[in-house]
Amino acid sequence: MNGITEYVKLSRSFYVRSNVVEIAEELIGKYVFTNIDGRVTGGRIVECEAYNGRIDRASHAFGRRTPRTEVMYGKGGFSYVYLCYGIHNMLNVVTNEAEVADAVLIRSIVPVEGIETMIERRGGDKKYKLTAGPGSVGKALGLNTSHSGIDLTGDRIWIANGRRNHVQIERDRRVGVDYAEEDALLPWRFFEKDNPWVSVGKQKAII
Repeated sequence: MNGITEYVKLSRSFYVRSNVVEIAEELIGKYVFTNIDGRVTGGRIVECEAYNGRIDRASHAFGRRTPRTEVMYGKGGFSYVYLCYGIHNMLNVVTNEAEVADAVLIRSIVPVEGIETMIERRGGDKKYKLTAGPGSVGKALGLNTSHSGIDLTGDRIWIANGRRNHVQIERDRRVGVDYAEEDALLPWRFFEKDNPWVSVGKQKAII
């Protein structure tokens, strides 16, 4: 962990705020780390999506409460890791106060720590593919559904401030949520402009 002492871990107060869209935008440029089996990996967040459990048809929590989504109803500042298509483990950050069920999906990061470990976890894939896309992020960081519900102010999964040069942030509609009807067009995906690690560029339609 010698290389990450310069990063300052976010406190609970960052996560429990009421505006999940605002939090998602502010996560761009911050750093996410994991310490799994004593191996620290992480990188700078360059793409993420906001989900509002109360009004957003794209949210797992919309209109239903299940054992899988129970962690989303807890207080902000905990991880929500779910399995997508039976293959990809997706890392989400729970936000807001308890019983609200807001979350932010981490879609892409630029790897900065534990890169060799991430390459190993990805089966030897080349570095440019390591962490572009939420499934790739989850695998590179060593995550699975057993890591859902972890306190992000602890030492297993955490998000931190670090050196942040000025970057231009763009917003667009989210990816893979066409089932959400008009909510699929909500411009709740944020990404760093022209960053090669972003998984998807501008979509064809935005409101």
